[in-house]
Amino acid sequence: MNTGGQDELLRRAAEAIARRDPAGALHLLDQADALGGRTHNSILNRALALRLLGDFNGSLTVLDDALAIQPYDFVALLAKAAMLEKLSGERTAVDVYRNALKIAPPRAQCPPALAAQIDHADGVVKRQAEALRDHMRAAVSAMRGEVDAASLDRFDEGLEIYAGVKAPPKQEPILLNYPRLPAIPFYDRSLFPWLETLEAATPVIQKELADLLDGAFDDFAPYIAYPKGAPVNQWGELNHSRKWTSLWLWRDGVKQTSVTDRCPETAALLESLPMAHQDGFAPTAVFSALQPHTHIPAHTGSANTRLLCHLPLILPGPARFRVGNTTRQWEMGQAWVFDDTIEHEAWNDADQMRVILIFDVWNPWLSDGEKALITTMMKAQREFMEGR
Repeated sequence: MNTGGQDELLRRAAEAIARRDPAGALHLLDQADALGGRTHNSILNRALALRLLGDFNGSLTVLDDALAIQPYDFVALLAKAAMLEKLSGERTAVDVYRNALKIAPPRAQCPPALAAQIDHADGVVKRQAEALRDHMRAAVSAMRGEVDAASLDRFDEGLEIYAGVKAPPKQEPILLNYPRLPAIPFYDRSLFPWLETLEAATPVIQKELADLLDGAFDDFAPYIAYPKGAPVNQWGELNHSRKWTSLWLWRDGVKQTSVTDRCPETAALLESLPMAHQDGFAPTAVFSALQPHTHIPAHTGSANTRLLCHLPLILPGPARFRVGNTTRQWEMGQAWVFDDTIEHEAWNDADQMRVILIFDVWNPWLSDGEKALITTMMKAQREFMEGR
């Protein structure tokens, strides 16, 4: 086997393709294959030469040969999808484009021509997903009036996930991913009958908050405060910034009496509610202040064993909150409970500061016995990591 001669023929074939001489390239590839047998590289070049000649069926057949040798060859998959698209349109090619994108290298590392092909593939996948969504919506349009609003909202999200327009919400806890708990962005209010008591107390909490803001706003500290040298990732703009500040009433299970003594009715109300109690971990309760036109980037919380409750207190204008695929506007006097281990983000679109009360509660799907076990488990993990 004369591998040196074969390599030279393959080099010359690649040059012929580069100067748009597909017939010459095929002649050189035939010689290379006769000299040393077919290689993955020679097969890919043959597919490209056939494509330049307009022989899309032939190119597709050869690409299948290449993928039989290396099924996860990104370039071959992308080329196969392009041939399918030329032969039969986007819908025929979309699954192959989608599979190619799953194994695509980082776009920033790709040469411009390959990056353009990735962008095209992404566009095909998105267009076909939207077309499928619209087709399925039309199919169920006459049935929508028979379903209650909450079920319809869930169905609409499910349809978009099924079509591929949206990704399914998933829990991504930083600390504890406890099994068999549902991934629900916003929980049904009926699971938390105490929400009405909390909402009714909004004026009382607002009054005490106003006194704190008037006399001690400097005590509100940046919510994001990474030490020097730590990777800040998406938090660069907010790290040590007063654009997002907080005043803690409870922190890691410890009551902050220097604050709660100044808002006694708020503290008493919180103590009457079923906050998550875990020695050394929870509850957490905090006034969270977001300055005008500030965005809290997408992030996830620590453990899916507890949920967060939000109560808006100062809403000078529009303010949005997204959990998974669901985006809501805060409304005065209306609280919600959500799973913060699902990706979430917030925007204050108003011209003045927005403030909400945040505190954590146990996930309602846990038994009291599990809560005790989980707390002891987490304390044991911390002791182990501290070498105790």
